[in-house]
Amino acid sequence: MTRPGAWWARIPEPVIDHLVVAVAAMDVLLSLEDAGPVEQAMAALACAALVVRRRFPLPVFLLTLPASLMLDVVFAPFAALFTLAERSRDRRLLAGCAVLFAVASAAPWPLNGLSSHDRTWTLIYFFYTLATAAAPVLLGQLVQARRDLAHRLTEIEEAREHERLLHSQAVLARERAQLAREMHDVVSHQVSLIAVQAGALQVAATDPDFKEGARTIRTLSVDTLDELRHMVTLLRASGGRATELTPQPTLADLHKLVDTSGLDAELAGELPPSVSTPAQRAVYRTVQEALTNVRKHAPGATATVRLWHADDGTAFGVTVTNTPPTRSSLPLPGSRQGLIGLRERAELLDGTFDSGPTADGGYEVSLRIPNRTD
Repeated sequence: MTRPGAWWARIPEPVIDHLVVAVAAMDVLLSLEDAGPVEQAMAALACAALVVRRRFPLPVFLLTLPASLMLDVVFAPFAALFTLAERSRDRRLLAGCAVLFAVASAAPWPLNGLSSHDRTWTLIYFFYTLATAAAPVLLGQLVQARRDLAHRLTEIEEAREHERLLHSQAVLARERAQLAREMHDVVSHQVSLIAVQAGALQVAATDPDFKEGARTIRTLSVDTLDELRHMVTLLRASGGRATELTPQPTLADLHKLVDTSGLDAELAGELPPSVSTPAQRAVYRTVQEALTNVRKHAPGATATVRLWHADDGTAFGVTVTNTPPTRSSLPLPGSRQGLIGLRERAELLDGTFDSGPTADGGYEVSLRIPNRTD
């Protein structure tokens, strides 16, 4: 989000582009005295190219070099060099462009023989211009670093908000579990006693009206117990929202998990319908932990979730692969227990869990579970 003090960030880009071209044209006009048609054409080309410097920063910078060689212009190549430094992460390229600008500015025009005295001043002017060219390069790199930092701070804030949401859900799950235990231990026990006593009264009673009343009490008690067991089951469901009581996640929830992960992720493949409920939960938790790790440790990466099963029906599983990160990641606190917990889940199902880097610099997490037929 742009801060109120950053008023320049609210200026439309076309306005800035036209302003840059206007200033470059004024700089060129001050140097057009005794300039020929070729020099004037190169100067006009340098100014006009600045309009597309955001889309083609390197070609635009190269187009400003002839004007720097023929005329004493500074603003056009500096604007192009700043834009290139703001968008490029190749520091060797930036250093080379700064040297090219210094050579073009220090070299005489027309290119002819120089006396030893002129060569000395040309060399001095070269180093002076090279030091001056460092300013737009450093300023462009500073703007790039500021933009990256703002993006990472946004990602960290989103991650913290996600962790706060998970914490609130965990607290809610614990409260539900505690309430379910109390309902089961107290209310269910008392209602069961009422049902038993009503059944005994129904058997022992001789008066028809009294027996009918005992039967009604017993029926109501049994119905209440059934509803109470259903409510306890819902309260024990963990991971739900405050307004939505849902059971433990299964394979049917994978699509929603991938779509709401905040990553460029896709889900491919399928598993046989005979997969047991514990195995479905293990697959879901593996995908959930893998996508969380991609979000934290590989910003900008894409992920692929592939469900698979062996042709002979002996095993099935899931593989989550992500590409290398496109941005540097900041160290985030973690318990380092996620992968250990996934490995323990796999061992409980007599399966295997593997994780490690890929050949292209990405990361892969794989869960394999044997298909039990007994």
